[in-house]
Amino acid sequence: MTHQEYFDKLTDSIDTLSDILDTEHYGMCLVDKDGYIIKWYYEKFFNIKASAAVGRHVTEVIENTRLHVVAQTGVKELMQLQEINGSMVITNRIPLIHNHEVIGAAGTIIFRDIKEIAHLHSRMSKLEDNFKAYRSEIAKMYAAQYHFDDIITNNQKMLNLKHLGQTIARSDASVLIQGESGTGKELFAQAIHNASLVSHQPFVSLNCSSIPKELLEAELFGYESGAFTGARKDGKIGKFELAGEGTLFLDELGTMPMDMQVKLLRVLESKEYVPLGSNKKVPFKARVIAATNENLSNSMQNGSFRSDLYYRLNVININIPPLRERIEDLPVLCSSMLSQKEGLYHQSRLHMSQEAMDLLNLHNWPGNVRELRNVIDRAAIICEGNEILPQHLPEYIQAYRKSSPLESSDGYYHYEIACLERQLITKALRDNGGNRQAAARQLWYSPLAAVQENEGSWHSRITSLYFYKYIYLYYV
Repeated sequence: MTHQEYFDKLTDSIDTLSDILDTEHYGMCLVDKDGYIIKWYYEKFFNIKASAAVGRHVTEVIENTRLHVVAQTGVKELMQLQEINGSMVITNRIPLIHNHEVIGAAGTIIFRDIKEIAHLHSRMSKLEDNFKAYRSEIAKMYAAQYHFDDIITNNQKMLNLKHLGQTIARSDASVLIQGESGTGKELFAQAIHNASLVSHQPFVSLNCSSIPKELLEAELFGYESGAFTGARKDGKIGKFELAGEGTLFLDELGTMPMDMQVKLLRVLESKEYVPLGSNKKVPFKARVIAATNENLSNSMQNGSFRSDLYYRLNVININIPPLRERIEDLPVLCSSMLSQKEGLYHQSRLHMSQEAMDLLNLHNWPGNVRELRNVIDRAAIICEGNEILPQHLPEYIQAYRKSSPLESSDGYYHYEIACLERQLITKALRDNGGNRQAAARQLWYSPLAAVQENEGSWHSRITSLYFYKYIYLYYV
């Protein structure tokens, strides 16, 4: 192909775009190697017809041009200022090369007035400000609230778990948190995230039991427009994408359907996923922390939970003990919760009376810390002074005053003795792995051993028969 044939083919191709190129805002001019105009798409911009421009030297038509220079040197000039008709415009000048030889040049106007740049800069600044504002709001929506300092405890096992959580936080290993409902599994998850290297990234949580199984996949993976009947027209971002490089917290994992367990395992293994209705793979970079109040070992045995997913998630295991196994935390938890109510319901700081605390010690706390918080909230609202009394507690906790085997006219000693017995029985159950018969047998045969820390006190004179009765009454 000769230079002329190349030029003709090029200009024919550009002619098809003439309506786009030749506007009052933009345009294009092609010159040959000697600077003579061979194509003119500046009719509207310069108000000069093509018939009056083609064939003339570019310097005769466009003031202050350097298009002929570029056609000679072959050196492109991009984003250059040029004064035309008293206005400063920004132009690009690009050499046309065929078979390694410069055969001409093309000139275009990017901005017809530099004032447009200032206007564009202003618009871009506003868009950037809006983006930052939206990003800030999103960060608040998906931010972890709690830190390890928010986990209040004097229990040694809980202290060990806090230390473990702080140790593994800086890794990206998967974590499985187990514990009864209300023990604070999400609190631990948020604390791990806030102590990690990606604490500035999102913390996205999903309760697997709150989403219908038909929608769980769309909630996790997201979907493209028209992915399924009823889908939003503009699609939806899934939790995987929202988590970014942060943390994805999957609560109530044990309720996840089997087919979704397979898909989740595939994502964790391959570190990528495909949104519904799309064929494009998306990288998955978030750390996964899962939580459950179910016994996954039993679930694996009965076939409702996949063992491969269990072992994939259970890299680090945190098993939070229930409140009844760390009853010594009641005073510090109550104090912390009441301090949060200061100024909300009362001007002065609330505190628990000894009688009320003794009643709390007698309760089994099936709802764990969540139940305790509800009890404290109720008491703080009802209390008219600054001391929580037994009458401020729920009736089912007040009932322990009437149902205790040691009910007597001397209420103070009743509370003291019942509290001690409760602690001893809880310890016996813990020492025997929750086996009630073994705990009862231990207290039946060794009542003095069970109270050896109080040897010589009146506590050691409580009979083994009574302990057995107590075990039967409260735990069987």
